[in-house]
Amino acid sequence: MRLKELLCKVEYELIRGNLSQNIEAVQFDSREVRQAGTLFVAVDGFETDGHRYIADAVAAGATAVIVERDVPEASAATVIRVADSRLALAEVAAALYDYPTERLQLIGITGTNGKTSTSMMLKSIYEHSGESMGCVSTLGTYIGQDVTEQRHTTPESLELQRLFRQMVDAGLRHCVMEVSSHALHLQRVAGCRLDRVVFTNLTPDHLELHQTMEDYYETKARLFEMADKHAILNGDDPYGRRLIARCRERDAEYITYGIEADADLRASDIRYSETHSDYMLRTPSGAIAIRVPLPGIINVYNSLAAIACAYADDVSLPAIQRGLAALSGIKGRFEVVHQDEELKVIVDFAHTEDGLEQALRTLRPYVRGRLIVVFGVYADRGEAGQAKRQAMGRVADRWSDLAIVTSDNSKHRTMDTFLREIRSAMGRGSHLVYPDRREAIEQAIRLSRRGDVILLAGKGHEQTQQIGSERIPFCEAEIVRICLAEQQQHAMARYANSLLT
Repeated sequence: MRLKELLCKVEYELIRGNLSQNIEAVQFDSREVRQAGTLFVAVDGFETDGHRYIADAVAAGATAVIVERDVPEASAATVIRVADSRLALAEVAAALYDYPTERLQLIGITGTNGKTSTSMMLKSIYEHSGESMGCVSTLGTYIGQDVTEQRHTTPESLELQRLFRQMVDAGLRHCVMEVSSHALHLQRVAGCRLDRVVFTNLTPDHLELHQTMEDYYETKARLFEMADKHAILNGDDPYGRRLIARCRERDAEYITYGIEADADLRASDIRYSETHSDYMLRTPSGAIAIRVPLPGIINVYNSLAAIACAYADDVSLPAIQRGLAALSGIKGRFEVVHQDEELKVIVDFAHTEDGLEQALRTLRPYVRGRLIVVFGVYADRGEAGQAKRQAMGRVADRWSDLAIVTSDNSKHRTMDTFLREIRSAMGRGSHLVYPDRREAIEQAIRLSRRGDVILLAGKGHEQTQQIGSERIPFCEAEIVRICLAEQQQHAMARYANSLLT
């Protein structure tokens, strides 16, 4: 494709060079430039600045570069200057893959908690209504029967548009995408055409990036300016109500859902259990009984968000009912990894103050013994990170019988300070500290008694633990299995020894 065609939706200034040249590849990582005819987009990132590597990119074959400032190193290449390299990358990526979202009914889901569960519920609803649905999720990218892992909840724009192109080529007409606040802040979804957008809730998270809840909200609110059709909004959430007011001001179409509010779609007569929730769904088209095969009020809300989104696309109520009932569980979301008469162990992705409280409060009514939680807090240094650590410490202290504080993707951070900050908010409740997460899990199991429930909070579906720059294999379900097997072996050995004495 000619460079000029790739730039057709980009506001730019040509500093020097030829816009008629053919471009064979686009990259924003200089290490990935491997052929002549590459367009290199210099992005100023969190850890390094792509402008520093323009000479490397040109030496490796880049014949054109997009920059935000003057760079004399690029004298051998065509130079295009833009105000925002990330925005330009997103628009170029969409052009490179021939605007695949123009051929998809794309749904974006945003909010602090519930994005993954809502996405999986929506995917199940569509598939049980006879429509295949692609999915870009924290759990990975789903294209037909193929699932691929990804590093970010919402991939970088170049990767994202490539995935959309694969979906279109595979014959898919629908896709649901989780949209993180980082993705909106970093322009990853610019260049996408969205049919509908969904808001779940907003509670404190990522404040090391956004600094304030107001900035966090405004970042999320950008997505709702991109919807071609409906906005799907939680009428019970205070930030959801603000989005409703914005939609009214813009005369934009929206559908509300809720439990308490007078919403378009509402759950009533809710009956909670240890494994699922039942309720009566009330809509302008009538009422129908719904079973959600996941426990807790949070999953009632998640199911309502998915239902409202499908309802806006004229999916029938019986198809919605079938799709939710058929959901067999969601990886790392209230996932029971062990259960017998003695002990139940659950893995959940709860990694925010609100998420942890929701998980513990959901479990509490069904615990015969003690509720034990193992948790760490992944958050940066500074006031925002400290506030998150202390808030999660308070939640664990209040809602569990025994809290075991540990690490969660410590990366290059010194854990001693972080663990002290968590403990400083925990009052007089029973708690222990084991910086090594594997050891913390093992101790939770060793200390458990008949009827206890252990919640391993924070990692959910994740299969690695990042320590320093290294990602170490770390499957909590496997750790639980091994620990319980070792306990059983030790018990059998003790019993055998007792027979000999």
